[in-house]
Amino acid sequence: RISKNSISTVMPIFTLKLNHKINPRMVAIGKYDGIHPCLTAATQAGKVFIHNPHTRGQRPAAHRLSQSTQDSDISLLNINQAVSCLTAGTLGPNTTGHTLLVGSQTNLLAYDVHDNTDIFYKEVTDGANAIVLGKLGDIPNPLAIIGGNCALQGFDFEGNDQFWTVTGDNVRSLVLCDFTADGKNELLVGSEDFDIRVFREDELVTEMAENETVTSLCHMHGSRFGYALANGTVGVYDRTARYWRIKSKNHAMSIHAFDLNADGVVELITGWSNGKIDARSDRTGEVIFKDNFSSSVAGVVEGDYRMDGQIQLICSSVEGEVRGYLPASKEMKGNLMDASVEQDLIRELSQRKQNLILELRNYEENAKALPGVSEGESKKGVIPANTQLQTALSVRRATESQRAHIELNISTPNETIIRAVLIFAEGIFEGESHVVHPSVQNLSGCVRVPIIPPKDIPVDLHIKAFVGGKTSTQFHVFEITRQLPRFSMYDLNVDPSATQPTGKVTFSINDRPQRVVMWLNQNFLLPEGIDSPDITFTTLRAGGLLKINMQPSGEITLRTDDIDLAGDLIQSLASFLAIEDLQAEADFPVYFKELRATLTEVDEFHSVHQKLTAAMADHSNYIRNMLVQAEDARLMGDWRNTKKRYIELYDLNRDLINEYKIRSNNHNALLARLKSVNQAIQRAGRLRVGKPKTQVITACRDAIKNNNINALFKIMRAGTASS
Repeated sequence: RISKNSISTVMPIFTLKLNHKINPRMVAIGKYDGIHPCLTAATQAGKVFIHNPHTRGQRPAAHRLSQSTQDSDISLLNINQAVSCLTAGTLGPNTTGHTLLVGSQTNLLAYDVHDNTDIFYKEVTDGANAIVLGKLGDIPNPLAIIGGNCALQGFDFEGNDQFWTVTGDNVRSLVLCDFTADGKNELLVGSEDFDIRVFREDELVTEMAENETVTSLCHMHGSRFGYALANGTVGVYDRTARYWRIKSKNHAMSIHAFDLNADGVVELITGWSNGKIDARSDRTGEVIFKDNFSSSVAGVVEGDYRMDGQIQLICSSVEGEVRGYLPASKEMKGNLMDASVEQDLIRELSQRKQNLILELRNYEENAKALPGVSEGESKKGVIPANTQLQTALSVRRATESQRAHIELNISTPNETIIRAVLIFAEGIFEGESHVVHPSVQNLSGCVRVPIIPPKDIPVDLHIKAFVGGKTSTQFHVFEITRQLPRFSMYDLNVDPSATQPTGKVTFSINDRPQRVVMWLNQNFLLPEGIDSPDITFTTLRAGGLLKINMQPSGEITLRTDDIDLAGDLIQSLASFLAIEDLQAEADFPVYFKELRATLTEVDEFHSVHQKLTAAMADHSNYIRNMLVQAEDARLMGDWRNTKKRYIELYDLNRDLINEYKIRSNNHNALLARLKSVNQAIQRAGRLRVGKPKTQVITACRDAIKNNNINALFKIMRAGTASS
């Protein structure tokens, strides 16, 4: 079945054509008997296939596993619901083979493929969008960690819940990595709110903001890891520093770390939605290898699939094609560039040469024009020596014609004009870039650009401007970088009639007011430096007020009705002042009232869910009896009763379908409410720092488990249930 081609730097060493479609991002390799690697993937109709070409002739027993009718090397595991994630690896302490773990939106199955038995089957109310298997922090045994509806949950080999915490949004990707270089794994979480968060068990260590949903994460080596976003971006981080990133018009379906050029350092392997596979240097992002499938890539894994002692890179497409690649031979070590890649490089270098020649010619022409100032001087692009690019940022309130925004003013100090401006900024402009190209009639030495940051994150604005004379045909390119502060959408001008905020959070710090003033000047757009930490802003997005007040004792009170903003301010201030542990008391009456209503709805939806489940079970039993009666009537030739029973069956079936739709809508509504509850716990945690934060999250979960709503709100307000 495995066709062995001659080993080449480009050609795969084996190719498989499996007669099963493969779901994207749901591919794994498992040694279920402890010896033979088996390709495992989720396929259509709620099934998982296991390809095992090593032990032919062995037929699986009954239970969940069955033989594929299309391929004798494939066994099918029937999950009976849509698979959302899967992985394989060592879960139990005394097991010889790997455990297969399959997640859906309602359950997690741990399965022993070799013995064809369930290890555990757990209900997971928050769903399982992503899964990773391994050791986390000081927890002694490996955990199957799933990420779902704003929550993370870890199960041991017996199905015991050993780890739980909340995160900012729905989880899309997980990886374990020794991020802090302490010899223990941290959990990296990519979510739909564009953040990559790092957890040391249930403590949030740090977070990196990206500009799209984080769809994939993979550990490279040490503290270095690769990531992929929903907008086609892939790149590499080392801790919180991004090494490089590239953006494609295609989507990255799977990323994996593998040393393909045998230089001792893993490359980032990416499988794309257009079928392309490429390997990029972890240091520079340079492509060192590429190949193409005829359909989208589904997954990239590794394993000794030929059982010859050599690990292969194994890539699979959604159509079921599988290819294996070996690392480069000693002769080709460190060099996998095939002829087409070399041609691309030559073409790129040739283009660069042409650009440099053109630039040199422009310099020569300018030099000729310099000795005698003539009419042609400005056309050649000569500008005064004191020309420089000046930038200013200011807050602008909403008008009838324009939304509230930050105005970026770009200007020159003399008679020169700005012909065009190009701004690169992550997460602000569509496509990450913005071009301002004034018409010839409107050319001047000043360009104003409105900027509307969608979130409170610091953003670097990389600005390039074409500057020249009024009649210039050639222009000088000025480059400058300006940082937009994190809390820039807040205005010092306050409407006296504005409603005072009812929400507040109070905490104490052992630091001077001047340090808080430094933090304010660094993180807000203030027209002039302020010298007092007592300040009031208008929030331009929501329109409410933000009031900051500091007592001589070090007690700080933040007043705002936005609990997310309060959490962001506390985390930012704690980071600036290097505070490790911070307790706080909080009260957000409007938000807590909404949360109480949400918790009531959760109870109601749970009750409806139980009733609908019982009703469906009754209907199923009734259908079974009706079917037996219908078949009895048919065998006895009683066609009148046969017809009558089948009409009743048809009506029952229609009722069941309608009940299922109601149950499905109820389930989706319940998930939305549970997401709100998990986000509320996370928001309460973000009002504290360090150990108090972890304690609040744990105590909130316990209160919800015990259905103690009053204790939950006490914890959110005071940080502990006893206060």
